[in-house]
Amino acid sequence: MTAVSFKTGTGAPKSLTSEAIESLRGRLRGALCLPGEPGYEQARTIWNAMIDRKPAAIVRAAGAADVIAGVRFAREHGLLLAVRGGGHNIAGNAVCEGGLMIDLTPMKSVRVDPAMRTARVEPGVILGEFDREAQAFGLATPLGINSTTGVAGLTLGGGFGWISRKHGLTIDNLLAADVVTANGELVHASEKQNPDLFWAVRGGGGNFGVVTSFEYRLHPVDPEVLSGLIVHPFAHAKELLDGFRRFVAQAPDELTCWVVLRKAPPLPFLPAEVHGTEVLVMAVCYAGEIEKGKKAVAPLAALGKPIANVVGPAPFAGWQTAFDPLLAPGSRNYWKSHDFTQLNDATIDIILDAVRKLPTPEKVKKIGAKWAPYRTVGSWYMWRLLDTPAPVPRSGG
Repeated sequence: MTAVSFKTGTGAPKSLTSEAIESLRGRLRGALCLPGEPGYEQARTIWNAMIDRKPAAIVRAAGAADVIAGVRFAREHGLLLAVRGGGHNIAGNAVCEGGLMIDLTPMKSVRVDPAMRTARVEPGVILGEFDREAQAFGLATPLGINSTTGVAGLTLGGGFGWISRKHGLTIDNLLAADVVTANGELVHASEKQNPDLFWAVRGGGGNFGVVTSFEYRLHPVDPEVLSGLIVHPFAHAKELLDGFRRFVAQAPDELTCWVVLRKAPPLPFLPAEVHGTEVLVMAVCYAGEIEKGKKAVAPLAALGKPIANVVGPAPFAGWQTAFDPLLAPGSRNYWKSHDFTQLNDATIDIILDAVRKLPTPEKVKKIGAKWAPYRTVGSWYMWRLLDTPAPVPRSGG
């Protein structure tokens, strides 16, 4: 085997001998993949197709020991390092060009303790996998809206979901984490152990180490919830948004309603003449008793004259997958977001003006083939008036 060329953390090239590479390979319970070897393409390919980077080598970690070995190897040789969790990474930081990548996707364990209402979850787990295990016991924790999102990135970035109004952000429900630090040591972080590190990882992204295990607080959530979509013509969006903001101001914590403005996809419950036109969609989830949910949603359902109302009882784990078709892997995704403390008249006017300028499929084709998936995902705007409970007090700073 010839020497392998890497990039260092400063971007400079560095050549490592085949002996050094094989030494790392021999220390792993998982696999070390070089370009052209089995598993390499799978590991470097992430959800966002805009990211097409080629690491010099990939550690496909089977456990914490492999992560430690990978971090120490990168530290010893000063290599550029990237870490992939579930691979749903929008920014693309999960993959590096010419460096060493640690792939956590083989680490898939989910252990639920229904008596303590906790779960221990490894970083390669995606939301759908976590949901299925927790819902077997009628439990859940606030997660995202796309079942293929990785638990690790969502948690370390803050994360929120359909039950966040009642139970807070994902990080508010993180009880502890096992972290491999930059010097290659495995430490436990919680309110009592390494509290500064625990404070930092909750929302600090992957900047403070590689998490090899998360411990979450779980909450009772019935396997069946009231959920679905209310679709309105865009022509009445201004009045509907005014009604929406008044509604959410008094909505119970069990009820989450998000607004989506986009071109209507060809959903079977929408008339054919609506497909491809601008619509306003209210996405609803009530995590509580179904009958109470119907009463809570009734004022929202009474707004305007919807094109379709498909709100009804559905499996919670199934509702967590409802937006998967709009967030399919392999599209070229470039997102920006803004958070508002309130949805005032001026903000509504600006947003509605932007929606009127959404590109048609024909215009997208003229822009260029690489942006074609933009038509599918749409330029869709979400507001989350979460009224989130106060975060769990954090130590450290």
